[in-house]
Amino acid sequence: MGIYLSSPKTEKFSEDGSNSRLAFGLSSMQGWRSFMEDAHATVPDLDNCTSFFGVYDGHGGKVVAKFCAKYLHTQVLKYETYMGGDLAASVQKAFFRMDEMMQGQRGWRELSVLGDKITKFSAMLEGVVWSPKGSDSNIHTDDWAFEQGPHSGFSGPTSGSTACVAVIRNNQLIVANAGDSRCVISRKGQAYNLSRDHKPELAVEKERILKAGGFIHEGRVNGSLNLARAIGDMEFKQNKSLPAERQIVTCNPDINIVELCDDDDFLILACDGIWECMSSQQLVDFIHEHIKTESRLSAVCERVLDRCLAPSTANGEGCDNMTMILVQFKKPIMSGVAST
Repeated sequence: MGIYLSSPKTEKFSEDGSNSRLAFGLSSMQGWRSFMEDAHATVPDLDNCTSFFGVYDGHGGKVVAKFCAKYLHTQVLKYETYMGGDLAASVQKAFFRMDEMMQGQRGWRELSVLGDKITKFSAMLEGVVWSPKGSDSNIHTDDWAFEQGPHSGFSGPTSGSTACVAVIRNNQLIVANAGDSRCVISRKGQAYNLSRDHKPELAVEKERILKAGGFIHEGRVNGSLNLARAIGDMEFKQNKSLPAERQIVTCNPDINIVELCDDDDFLILACDGIWECMSSQQLVDFIHEHIKTESRLSAVCERVLDRCLAPSTANGEGCDNMTMILVQFKKPIMSGVAST
């Protein structure tokens, strides 16, 4: 099977939700691609005053995106910095933790299930066989127990994923991004990018890539990857003398902290399948045009996906998987700090 289908899969997965602080809608569509490699997480109540939203665009397979959608937000909760109110530090640690968790026997087992290579039942049996026995199981401080087994030396997946997440607590918004998915806020109808697309040609990315022993050829890291930051892609992270943030490709996210105000209309998180077809301002304008007439935010997202879908695969644009999350703030936006 080639990279594209003979006709697009236009069936959409859509979802809506809300709480006292915000409402959200999302939609995702496979489109012309042979496989769906996008994933997402919508957790409006990460705790009683915090919401989490994330989009993950996989490359080389779906497993890393699915892994992030399943685990990244759960890891944010596990750090003392989170309870202390430093959400940005907790989110950054969670990004690095994804690469750590996908290694070894346990990482191999989880990725195999997500990639449909082994069944959940087989994975459960492997977990029983290879998990530490007796008192050894208490050695580790988190619940991602070390497993000794035939894949203990697994260095992690060669496939990878972007990650663009937004954490909202009261009037504070934290955006963390690695890759070329994007987060945009509409403030009084004006689009403001809250993330930066991590392409290899960017000066700060190019400098790190070259210092770590990599090269850039035709806009791709080592001639293959068109991203400078991603979760997974462990073949680019094998320099033992360098920390994770200085590897050829790093999962270290850019962090942007924004104070929300009543001028803020909505927040968008979307994979590059959307952004290659519409600029940030074009998308904000399109949403403003339709948000008043649609009864569901997910229906607005569906309209965007249909607008971006190409009529053919002739030029490549509009042919990617597409995922979009739309978050609308309820006014007035709460200020102050609440305990978790």
